[in-house]
Amino acid sequence: MFTIPHYWYNGYMHWLGRYRLLILALICAFWTGLIFLGHFFSTTPFLSVPWRGEQSFEDLLRREGRKTATRDDFVFLGIDQSTLQLPPMTPEEIANSRAFQLMTERQFPWSREVWSLLLDRLFGAGTRLVMFDLIFSPPNDGDPAFHAALDRYHDKVVLGANFDMQNAAKPQEVTPNNALIPPPQLLDDRVGFVNFWPDPIDEKIRAVSYRVTDRQLADLPPHPSEEIYESLSARALTKIGHGNDVPHDFRGHMIRFSALDAYEPRPLYEVFDPKFWHANYADGAFFKDKIVMVGPSAQVEHDVVDTPMSPMTSGPALHLQAIAAALGHEFLRPTPARAGLGLVCTAGLIAWSLVAFVRRPLVCVGALIVITGAYLGVGRLVYDKSGLLLLTVPVLSALLLSGSFSLGFEYALERIEKLRTRRTLERYVSKNLVKEVLENPGSYYSTLRGVRVPVSILFSDLVGFTTLSEKADPEALVAQLNEYLTRMTSVVFGNGGTLDKFIGDAIMAVWGNVRSFGVAQDAKNCARAALAMRRELRQLNEKWRDEGRMGLGMGIGINQGEVIVGNIGSQERMDPTVIGDSVNLASRLEGLTRIYGVDILLGPTAAELVRDEFHLRSVARVQVKGKTKPVDAFTFIGARNEDVDSQLLKWLEVYEEGLEKFRGRDFTQAKILFSRFLEFYPDDLLAQMYLARSLDYERQPPDEAWDAVEVLTKK
Repeated sequence: MFTIPHYWYNGYMHWLGRYRLLILALICAFWTGLIFLGHFFSTTPFLSVPWRGEQSFEDLLRREGRKTATRDDFVFLGIDQSTLQLPPMTPEEIANSRAFQLMTERQFPWSREVWSLLLDRLFGAGTRLVMFDLIFSPPNDGDPAFHAALDRYHDKVVLGANFDMQNAAKPQEVTPNNALIPPPQLLDDRVGFVNFWPDPIDEKIRAVSYRVTDRQLADLPPHPSEEIYESLSARALTKIGHGNDVPHDFRGHMIRFSALDAYEPRPLYEVFDPKFWHANYADGAFFKDKIVMVGPSAQVEHDVVDTPMSPMTSGPALHLQAIAAALGHEFLRPTPARAGLGLVCTAGLIAWSLVAFVRRPLVCVGALIVITGAYLGVGRLVYDKSGLLLLTVPVLSALLLSGSFSLGFEYALERIEKLRTRRTLERYVSKNLVKEVLENPGSYYSTLRGVRVPVSILFSDLVGFTTLSEKADPEALVAQLNEYLTRMTSVVFGNGGTLDKFIGDAIMAVWGNVRSFGVAQDAKNCARAALAMRRELRQLNEKWRDEGRMGLGMGIGINQGEVIVGNIGSQERMDPTVIGDSVNLASRLEGLTRIYGVDILLGPTAAELVRDEFHLRSVARVQVKGKTKPVDAFTFIGARNEDVDSQLLKWLEVYEEGLEKFRGRDFTQAKILFSRFLEFYPDDLLAQMYLARSLDYERQPPDEAWDAVEVLTKK
């Protein structure tokens, strides 16, 4: 497994921390630059995403923002399905109406005499202007009558013309025929083009061209000889005396649309029907001073266009919206390119400043959200008030992407720093303690104010190390000690313990102070650690002896009890540790291992908690220094699930019986039992000690106050 060297890791972290502001600036610059290229140079599908997003947002503003006011003096007479088919009429009704006679003679297009009759009826009612969103190009038997009407109402009527753009090299002009308007028709003030040019990407109409030139249509550069054509709406505005409201340039002007239902069509045939003329139009009074648009509204005529408001906006209604926008000067303006660039760069700078200097992720996220909401509100406000389409999606994309990826870098840097801190701390502090501090600092720090908890404590110390340190090479000694402590520390961590401290070659470990698995389980984990330390030292001694070095012994004291967990120390240096009598007893038990010739001693509470999983052996009843009550001390034979010498366990029963006799002052019987045990285990130091004491007490019994307690006056 590949491991990054600690020095390289620290150097890498130092480099990241040193150039943190520069890295954050590069992140923000990258996203700001990418957004800028995508919006202002959208030539590839990926880079055009900001541009498309901005266009979609602007369309949303058009739908949800302020609309151009609907004008009451605009009327749309639609050639709808009811007009094309006409409702059932009596022969008398048809006979009394020249228009109905013409409309029933043949299907649409009817004789153009119908339109002359319509003009007479409307202008007779006081209509101000009539526009036809119709192309009267083919000859028709009613042309003479319609021509006469057009001459009669020369200043009150406008007809439509069309540029057929199928032939891009030279657009074809489709105009009213010569019998209606003499050529050149497009220069006649009664003719205006009806074309709307959509955006090339999504084919939606967003802008209106009120004037174009012939060279512009042919995609040629401007020239003094170019002819200027005006749209249907521009002609209408001029005829009603608002020619100054028509933009005089030749570009498309984005308009603020009216509401979708602003100009709903009224069936055209109703104008000729006396019933509706009276009921719906007050015998013509309704049309007084009105501007009337005549055009198709039936779906079969296919005169619909796609706008941001709806994919089914009728062409005639859109002309009325173009006139209303011009009258109200309701034109929309895009954000200038330089201002847009400044806004995008400012957004990236704000994101950088927030993440670089606030250094609090939640505050940064909240600030980004607030700024985004405020900017959206400002965008809506300036749209409604001034018609400015404030650049929004690229600006907010630069802000949020720069901020998000900068926060991601900060998070990664923090995680790496936390990992570095964890690795560094774990070289000096217990792993589970480091984990608790880093992952649950609140709950951990609350315990450091001082709390009583039941824990299991383990003290271990090397035997013979002091003598070795006086003779051994210092470098070799330190290496040997570090090897020993590394193995023992791994055992502690592997069994869920907390390394409280090193005291020279001694180790203090605790179970249950940082995280407890229950009192009994903590004690058993501690016991497993002690037996594992015993095994590890045996392996180390074999290795050291093979290397020609001296082996070492070890003493371990284990106790369980209530202690105070807290931060102990001075204002300059604090140490999270445990204190109390239970800690002191564990230390005393470790010291007693040298007296009784065993490597592990357990206090009575710990022994009771682990007895069901481990074979124990009674050692002594002692009263250690500083204690007024005696305690029973035990040592481990092994775990019950391990392969332990069954004969030893059998003869230990003899030993335990002998110890009971000894404590009951039956020294003769105790002597016999200890002697029997020593026949099989002649080198057993505990049995030898108790046999010697039994012989002494048999010859000279102790006084009556003797209770088999050994009082120790030294630590």
